[in-house]
Amino acid sequence: MPNRPLCVLVADDEAAMRLVLDMRLRDWGYETLLAADGEEAERLAQKCNPDIVLSDVVMPGLGGLELLRSLKKGDPARAVILITAQGTIDMAVEAMKQGALDFITKPLDHNKLKAVLDAAQQDILLRRQSRRMTTQLEKGSGFGPFVGTSAKMREVYQMLETLAHSDASALLSGESGTGKELAARAIHSHSGRANGPFIAVNAAAIPETLMESEMFGHEKGAFTGAVATRPGCFELAHRGTLFLDEIAEMPAGLQPKLLRVLEDGRVRRLGAAQEFAYDVRVLAATNRDPREAVEKGLLREDLFYRLNIFQVVLPPLRDRKDDLPGLVQRFLNELNAKHHSSVVALRPEALERLQAYRWPGNVRELRNVLERAVILAKGEWIEISHLPPYLRADEERQGSQIVVPPGATAAETERELILKTLEQTRNNKAETARRLGLDVKTIRNKLKSYGIRS
Repeated sequence: MPNRPLCVLVADDEAAMRLVLDMRLRDWGYETLLAADGEEAERLAQKCNPDIVLSDVVMPGLGGLELLRSLKKGDPARAVILITAQGTIDMAVEAMKQGALDFITKPLDHNKLKAVLDAAQQDILLRRQSRRMTTQLEKGSGFGPFVGTSAKMREVYQMLETLAHSDASALLSGESGTGKELAARAIHSHSGRANGPFIAVNAAAIPETLMESEMFGHEKGAFTGAVATRPGCFELAHRGTLFLDEIAEMPAGLQPKLLRVLEDGRVRRLGAAQEFAYDVRVLAATNRDPREAVEKGLLREDLFYRLNIFQVVLPPLRDRKDDLPGLVQRFLNELNAKHHSSVVALRPEALERLQAYRWPGNVRELRNVLERAVILAKGEWIEISHLPPYLRADEERQGSQIVVPPGATAAETERELILKTLEQTRNNKAETARRLGLDVKTIRNKLKSYGIRS
């Protein structure tokens, strides 16, 4: 129930009906206002702003349909329920077109009326919650563009704020979709370099043959296809911030060259004779465990120590579920603006599905799920039916337990564990490897040994 009872305005020209409805509504926990005709109801609505209006259709003077149109002009979201003893299908259709929440015929079915009022109350409470959360988001409930007040995120905010007031290098780690680039941009925008450029480079997305040119630039004619001089990332980021994403995926041959540039504070384009100094703050990120990447030879140890003056670990969404409602509201506001939609909130049962899910794709996956739902909703509420099939089917809750037959060998148990985990992650081998404490190569080799194509 809400903090204060909801107020229902009853408009009916029959005194006996007003009395019966007044008693029923008070028994159900509502406050009431009573009006003997449409004009009085209109005045009371303007003065007292009731949450719900329950109006007879046929009244002297201003009738229920005219009252409905008037109230909807003042507040399109107001819940208006029409009742009548002279209802027709055409009248009911017209009432719903005009925005009536429901159309109930006399004699009243009080169980139906209570169900309609309960549904209206849920909508009203969801609207209030949505407004409160939007107000909190506008005031700022995180650091920079981040949303969330969980203990884990408060620790992250403290570290980001500390980094914003220094010029030290930092290594941001966390699963894909946790917001590493968002963190780097937040550090930059709150630092003394905020007026300088922010240059982001994804080491996993650039072909190895082009990586050195991308990083350091090249002179015209330095190699085949170098038809013009091109500055590298260090030049482009001068007096700003250079963000090196997926640093552990950088070719091994380039890592010592990058280390030398970081140590010397000077860079030379490919094919150039002269070096030049640069003024760049370097932030790097990886979705791997950095020390594990060093142990596997993916990241040079000396480069790791050069970048890892500070380390910030972005927590996965499943470890900060308290932040999920705020994130949902932030994304709904953004997506409504993008798609010109008017979604208010998720139904409680739809939000429960989101809360129960593990989110292997983290915040990025959450936004994608909500964008799909907003497009499908075509209205104010996101229902379970608007969620992707894998969320509607409760796959994780249904298949979270793995049953091993008695007498199964260790190899058979391992096989069942890997295949079941792959099923739960929708064939996401990286997430399967993470959950089982293995690497992706091991998962692929196991599948191959089972005769299953990757």
